[in-house]
Amino acid sequence: MIIVDVILIILLFALFAYSHTWLASIKIKRALAEKLGNKIAFYRLFYNASSIIFFAAFYAVSPKPDIIVYDLRFPFDIITFALQVLSLIGLFWASRGIDLKEFIGIAQIKRFINGEYNVDDLDEKQTLKIEGAFKFVRHPIYLFSILFLGFRPTMTLFYLTMYICVIVYFYTGSIYEERKLIEIFGDEYIEYQKRVSRIFPVKIK
Repeated sequence: MIIVDVILIILLFALFAYSHTWLASIKIKRALAEKLGNKIAFYRLFYNASSIIFFAAFYAVSPKPDIIVYDLRFPFDIITFALQVLSLIGLFWASRGIDLKEFIGIAQIKRFINGEYNVDDLDEKQTLKIEGAFKFVRHPIYLFSILFLGFRPTMTLFYLTMYICVIVYFYTGSIYEERKLIEIFGDEYIEYQKRVSRIFPVKIK
């Protein structure tokens, strides 16, 4: 039954999302840092690689109902595709505010090899940069990812279910992420929260 497939997709995605969030928690990272010392430098790369593996496993076992929800015709399909391209450009723009080597985990390993790793950084050295896309929303990567995934000329039930799950996960994940950022940056981040919207730019200043 279709409803059973949808529920199973949601449950499997929730399982992936929980594991992804749990592994990203400061509590887990601090516990590992106590045991591993500065070898925690390798955790970020492990975290990213394991996330890809877990998501691939989720995708492989998940039911994929191929019911067509909508299929846009010309010229709406072209317009939607153009908006998707613009969203991708926005995603690259937002990514400029992130140190990709640090995000992936390569920079940490390089510092470890050079004997320069600070265990207090846990798995990532974080800096608060309020520039570029981050002036308009606190999570521009999430915003442009949502737009990119949503502007789709053809939508199946499987993709729509996944898309809704992703939006919920992004919003929920941003809450946990910001708790960590408040712990790291304190009042500076709290003031940033007051000035700038979370994901959608509804109160630009």
